[in-house]
Amino acid sequence: MEKLNPETKPDDLIKHALENIDEANPDWTFVASRIYLRQLYKRAAENRRYDANLRYGNFHQLIESLTEKGIYSERLLTKYTKKEIDFFARVIDPKQDLLFNYLGLYTMATRYMATDHDKNTYELPQERWMIIAMYLMQDESQVYRSQYVIEAYWALSNLYMTVATPTLTNAGKSHGQLSSCFIDTVDDSLQSIYDSNTDIAKLSKNGGGIGVYMGKIRSRGSSIKGYKNMSSGVVPWIKQLNNTAVNVDQLGTRKGAIAIYLDIWHKDIEPFLDLKLNNGDDRLRAHDIFTGVCLPDYFMEKVEERGDWYLFDPHEVRQVMGYSLEDFYDEERGHGTWRERYLECVHSAELTKKVVPAIDIMKRIMKSQLESGTPFMFYRDEVNRNNNNSHNGMIYCSNLCTEITQNQSPTEFLEEFVELDDTIVKKYKTGDYVVCNLSSINLGRAVPDKVLERLIKIQVRMLDNVIDINTLPLKQTQMTNQKYRAIGLGTFGWHHLLAKENIQWESEEAVGYADHLYEKIAYLTIKNSMDLSKEKGRYPAFEGSKWQSGSYFAEKGYSDEKWSKLQKQIAEHGIRNGYLMAIAPNSSTSMIAGSTASIDPVFKPFYFEEKKDFKIAVTAPELTHKSYDIYRRSAYILDQRWSIKQNAARQKHVDQSISFNFYVPNTIKASVLLDLHLQAWKEGLKTTYYVRSTANDVEECEWCES
Repeated sequence: MEKLNPETKPDDLIKHALENIDEANPDWTFVASRIYLRQLYKRAAENRRYDANLRYGNFHQLIESLTEKGIYSERLLTKYTKKEIDFFARVIDPKQDLLFNYLGLYTMATRYMATDHDKNTYELPQERWMIIAMYLMQDESQVYRSQYVIEAYWALSNLYMTVATPTLTNAGKSHGQLSSCFIDTVDDSLQSIYDSNTDIAKLSKNGGGIGVYMGKIRSRGSSIKGYKNMSSGVVPWIKQLNNTAVNVDQLGTRKGAIAIYLDIWHKDIEPFLDLKLNNGDDRLRAHDIFTGVCLPDYFMEKVEERGDWYLFDPHEVRQVMGYSLEDFYDEERGHGTWRERYLECVHSAELTKKVVPAIDIMKRIMKSQLESGTPFMFYRDEVNRNNNNSHNGMIYCSNLCTEITQNQSPTEFLEEFVELDDTIVKKYKTGDYVVCNLSSINLGRAVPDKVLERLIKIQVRMLDNVIDINTLPLKQTQMTNQKYRAIGLGTFGWHHLLAKENIQWESEEAVGYADHLYEKIAYLTIKNSMDLSKEKGRYPAFEGSKWQSGSYFAEKGYSDEKWSKLQKQIAEHGIRNGYLMAIAPNSSTSMIAGSTASIDPVFKPFYFEEKKDFKIAVTAPELTHKSYDIYRRSAYILDQRWSIKQNAARQKHVDQSISFNFYVPNTIKASVLLDLHLQAWKEGLKTTYYVRSTANDVEECEWCES
């Protein structure tokens, strides 16, 4: 693609684009972006009353104006002096706006830039980046604060990274929180179920996606207070959460998003797997939530050998056996505590149980996946074996997008009492209520420009600061956030990077590249968290963790000189963040950065991006006659076995998990889809996200006919 001169006049750009409009010369998207930029500059100038030829107006006046209107947080003016703000205004570089293609700029302008209450344009793209940088660095030492703000602005304005959607939307504003997702654990009591529903409503109102573990709740037909066959099971409570998702929307922009996870051995697993189907009794359906299944290794073994599988009521297991089956996992592949307890339950004459061929349950999973894309798969043994903080808890499930794996526990109601005659106080023992604080590297820009070292240093600091300045609506989330100081540094633009490096997706070279690159990213992330620990202190739950013992490094096979040195430094100085890396879907933020989503392949080299308010032609990033061959083998054409191999290579370096999609034709044979799931489990994937299937426009390839 011929590079556009940033100084070229818009009229000449239009002429150039019209003369060269085709898939392999997508200059037209940058032309459209510059035309749209002119409109934004004009609108902002009119609303803020400055000369439109200046492009950007007075930054300090913008902050004063939007603070007065209640849009911006007062912190911007109380934390920073006018002199500092004027200095940052001089750092703002309008030429960075030219990095946006049309879709990126449109997405930025219509969803994330601050407006007044009537949706009038005030803030411009570079001001959004600077406001985010200032807001995230507000509590840094004043000796270095301006330097950190400039570094954060550098990272954002060059599109080397993006922050999570809630941070991008709400940083610097007077409302909203900065975290992406939350995970709740519901206990087996009416109090816990209704408390959880209320908490989820509060989080959904503030823009959070929710993961919910419901495996502790008793099954249909279980006893209540000794009376047999009284419980209605988990489905009615899931339908209640479905209504919450619909009725408590996210800041008026979209309905709430809730994923429910259940164990594969739970007696209600069969109706649970049918929740998203379009046929059957609608009273047993919940179409607006997402489902996920928690799978032990032993189940996958039974599927492979076509063995029997036993379903239990978790309440009866607790009553009869004296333990909760979900509280254990297999410490090693092939044997461990969980299967020992499970087999005790199988052989117990006192427990009621249902026996089902394991392959029949797996068929039910795959049927639902091809119809609705869900359930998501959560390989609980692999997750817990690799838990950095296994000394301090258990991981029962993942989040809405399957990339977060952190310790969980239910909040416990203790008592209710009257205080000062007219005040009723409810007392709780808090559980671990998971919070996801996310940010992603743009591989397609950062790696070729060789800026990973500089980028990750500021990115880890930005993520860590989100934890302290965030205003979360639940006390449990605030306490868990501080306890583990968990962050999720991720990536996007993988296919974009392969195209720039001329590496075919279906190749050992791509697998090896993923292994090498993600080890480097992991090293830099861990090192910078350790450096922050020296400066600000270790996370409170550090003692006894795999970080402290060094077993984290041994399990990963990190033994060369640089890793050994880092391990010793962490033993001495600690680490700032208990969980560090997670790769999210980031489809919206990757559009802003003009790259490919997450670790996914492109849908097609040329396609139409369609949202509720627009439809626009899109080409793969930096598409040329040279890169076309890399992009040509797109999502539904690629052999998914290579995608699994790549993801397994990167997963061993990612301490949490990865939003990993399967792309398959809807005519795929059940045996082939089953083989993909078995391969994902065997190669050590912790989770898989959607099974995305399509009915047409799929080039036949041998992998889906095997």
